[in-house]
Amino acid sequence: MRKYLLFTCLLFSFVLLAQEPSDRPQRTPEEEALKQTTRLVRELGIQDSVRIDTLYKMHLKYARFRQKGLTRAENMERMQAIYAELKNLLTPEEFERFMNHPAEQPRRPRGANVVAPNRPTRPIESPPSDQQ
Repeated sequence: MRKYLLFTCLLFSFVLLAQEPSDRPQRTPEEEALKQTTRLVRELGIQDSVRIDTLYKMHLKYARFRQKGLTRAENMERMQAIYAELKNLLTPEEFERFMNHPAEQPRRPRGANVVAPNRPTRPIESPPSDQQ
């Protein structure tokens, strides 16, 4: 009986592995750059068409770079380069709003939303001593 159960589990796992990848089409670098630029312009309220065009070209450059299949270290370097370039293209107020946006903040690991037990906000004071 155990052999049949093991065989069934193995067969089921092979069926799962043999499934086709999702049919969701990959975005082209141009589509990705347009989406990122549109989101940034909308959230920061940028009106200058020259700056919008510059932001689009920057996003397009990094979207094409991302298409090459990067390692984790290369992707981190790409993100740092994007932030450095955005710091030069945006005003200090816009860059501050960009960095404080929830999507740009570091993600928490799963399970990090668990509320920690109440901790005192200041050190607990020792009771007064009876030295009178």
